This record gives sequence, structure tokens and C-alpha cells, in this order.
Amino acid sequence: MYLGIDLGTSGVKAILIDEEQQLVGEESSRPLDVSRPHRGWSEQDPELWWQAVTEAVDRLALAFPVQMAAVRGIGLSGQMYGATCLDESDRPLRPAILWNDTRTERQCAALKQVMPDIGRIAGRNPSLGVTAPKLMWLRDHEPDLFSRIRTVLLPKDYVRLKLSGDKVSDLADSSGTMWVDVGARDWSEPLLAASSMDVGQMPRLCEGTEATGRLRAELCRRWGMAVAPVIAGGGGDNACGACGTGVIKDGMGTVSLGTSGVLFVANGVARPSMVHSIETLCHSVPGVWHQMSVILSATSCLNWLAGLLKRPASELVAELGTDLGAPAPVVFVPFLDGCWSPHADASIRGAFVGLNHSSDDAVLTRAVLQGVAFAMRECADAFRSTGTRIDNLLAIGGGSRSELWLKIMATILGVELQVPASSQLGAAFGAARLAIIAAENAAPESILVPPPIRNSISPDSAREESYQENYQTWLSVIPDVRKASAALARAS
Repeated sequence: MYLGIDLGTSGVKAILIDEEQQLVGEESSRPLDVSRPHRGWSEQDPELWWQAVTEAVDRLALAFPVQMAAVRGIGLSGQMYGATCLDESDRPLRPAILWNDTRTERQCAALKQVMPDIGRIAGRNPSLGVTAPKLMWLRDHEPDLFSRIRTVLLPKDYVRLKLSGDKVSDLADSSGTMWVDVGARDWSEPLLAASSMDVGQMPRLCEGTEATGRLRAELCRRWGMAVAPVIAGGGGDNACGACGTGVIKDGMGTVSLGTSGVLFVANGVARPSMVHSIETLCHSVPGVWHQMSVILSATSCLNWLAGLLKRPASELVAELGTDLGAPAPVVFVPFLDGCWSPHADASIRGAFVGLNHSSDDAVLTRAVLQGVAFAMRECADAFRSTGTRIDNLLAIGGGSRSELWLKIMATILGVELQVPASSQLGAAFGAARLAIIAAENAAPESILVPPPIRNSISPDSAREESYQENYQTWLSVIPDVRKASAALARAS
């Protein structure tokens, strides 16, 4: 038996799988609160993470005592980038600053100025979400606290510390901090020094497939485990999600349509971009890298429209049918929460362009589906500009249940989309798979296999030209939307 634990921003999910990778049981914690004491801030108390983990695993132990007794490995996944600052006694000095915190615009600019070629080493240019600028903000605004920081851990690695007492982080998660030389797969002293940090404040690095330690004896007793299971390195939520879908070979990828939209493609070599705001990070598997772009608003755009029209989102999409049809005559810009990728722009916001008296619910819904797909296409083009090929993509997330949306996405991206037959995929499953590899010393490719495919959706060749023209129109309006958004932000 193997346990996968995924620490999300809104809660913890724990799953139990057997030797055949079949789901035995799953439990979730109560929702986690996020504190937003100032505009653009997003913080969580690390102790809430531990309470949520114990709550979810306690429930598994109560429901499946026999299976829990046989657990041999534990894998960890979690929200990325969060700065968890510990004192000399390994106690949190303050709430962790989360991935979606946007207070560090000035520090990002300063980091780029200090190291103009930072993207070549770190695999990306500085952006608001990553860890290094967060520490620079603490240095600038909370200097007394900054001087007391002895260790910085990512969220799931704080959970690891509580589980085993080990200060360890995997390369997939840590390469998102901007302190790792992505090509060399090791801490970079120049990157650390640029944000006034040093290697002594960092955890030991490992691959996501490695065993990092064993569960504490008191926790083994609490959860009824006969032998202390090993704990795998694991990874950030997106890398673990890719392990869950078997995306570990060059050219394979996923497009996730959840609250946010994520494009993830595995690479055989590191391909950092010096131009675009895309991430080139280590994968959870040795010798593999990946590129990733995040669109902050995907299905949340559809849910926003549904709230505005006071109709269920599923009803709005269902009314469009499943035929691809012609592009909407209205353009939608989906940056309701700003833009992370492939251009970092915290001030840009969403827009409808081309509205007229005939712009009904159907037109607006189709425009929203297209707008999200256009934003994903812009990310895909940024990947391709570095030499990355995209052979095919697995479509995952709640939005992948819409056949029409997938037809729009496939035609705009110019890539076949494959829909997995199973819904039991995701970061917790990927973490559990990594636990198998660490516990059994198994070959990653024998465990991290792709799922069975329910159906495939190819680009519609008859409509590709019209959607390409519509995409060019979408690109043409972005500069004016960006300019107007900045002006409105200044005026507010």
C-alpha cells in the first residue's frame, strides 16, 4: 500500500493505492483559510497545513486500518512557491507567503536588474509568485524577522519536516524558487546571494523519486503502520500531476482546465526562455525537465459569466451544443486576475471587445471559451519558440468535460487532445506513484505510465483558418486592454 498526500491552497487530499495502482480510499481535510490582510497579499499559517494533513490521514486510518498497516511509502505533493520561514528551533516565524501573493513587483524588478541573465540559470525570469522575491520583500520590509530566518521550506516540505524530521526538498518543487540552477539541478550560490540568502538556509535537494527519510515512530503508531514507510521526494502539484498522467517523455504534455489553466510539457533538456514569462523547471523524474505556463483564470471565467447572467455554467455551455461552429464575433480577454504567462502583467484585466445588440448569452459563452483557449495558444507558441515540440496533450480538469471546449482548444492549439478514461488522476495520485518508486526502487517508466484514453479530439482542419484569424484579432486587442487596465488601476 502507498499513500499520496497533496497539500493544496484550499485543503489537503490524501489517497491510498495498492500495488496495482488501484484506488483503495481517499479523504480530504476541511477547507483551509487564506489570510489577505492587505491588497495583493495571500498568506497561510503553516500549522493549518499540518492540522489538515493529520485530519485527512486520520480519516484514512479510521476507514482502512488493515490497508494503512501495510503502507510502505508516502509521497508528497503541494502548492508551489510558498515561503515558509523557520527560526533556529524550526518554528514558523510568520505566516507563509503563498504562490498567489502579488506584493513583490519591486523586488522582481530589482532581481532582474542585479542579474540580467537570471532566466538562463533559473529557467525563468522573476515573477510575482516565486519564492526568491518574497524573501527580498521580507528583507526590505521585515528586517528583524529576516535576520532570524534559519531555514526556508516550501509548503509540502514543511509537512515533510513534521512527518519525518528531515529538511529535504525535491528538485521539481525547488526549481520554482529561482534559487536552483535548473540545468545543473542544484542550488545556485549566485542566485541565492542575489536575494541575500545562502545555501545554509536551504534544505537538502533530492530527486522526486528518491527516499528522503522515514515516518516518525509516533506517527506510525497513530496511523497503525506496522513498519515506518519511506517518504519520497515528491514534487510540486503540477509535476506530481504530470506523474499521475504519465507525462514524463519529451513532447508529452497536459492542458488543464480548472479554476486556472495550466499548460505543461515534458522536455528531455532544459529550455529556458529569455523572452517569455514561462517556467522551465526540473521534473520529478531524474534527467527530465518541463515547461509550464499558468493562466490564472480558466473555468473561473465561465463561472464569472454564469454569475453575471444568473444561469448555471453547465447550462450555458450545453446550449452551444457540441459542433465547433464558427468563431464568436466577440473577443474575450480572460485575465480577470491579471496575467502570469507568457507575459507577466499584474495590472491587466479582462475585457469583452466587439459587443453589440445581438451579443446574447450564447455569443458571450463561446467568446469566453475561445478567450481561454487563445491565452493557452499564446503560451504554447512561447514554448515552441524555445524549440519545444508538443506532440499531444492530455486534457484534464473540470473544463475537459466539455466536448465543445476541447474542440475549440484542439483547433486553436493545433494539437490532438486525449481525454483520459479515468478521473482518478491528479497530484495526490502522482505523489503515491512516486512513493512506489521510492519504496520499491522501481524504474520510473514502469510506474509512471499514461492512463487509458477514452477519446481523442483532433483539430478541425475546415475551421482552423477562421480560428487563426480570430486569434490574430485577439492578439491585436491585448495592448489596448493592457493600457486601459493600467489607467483604471491608477485611477482607483
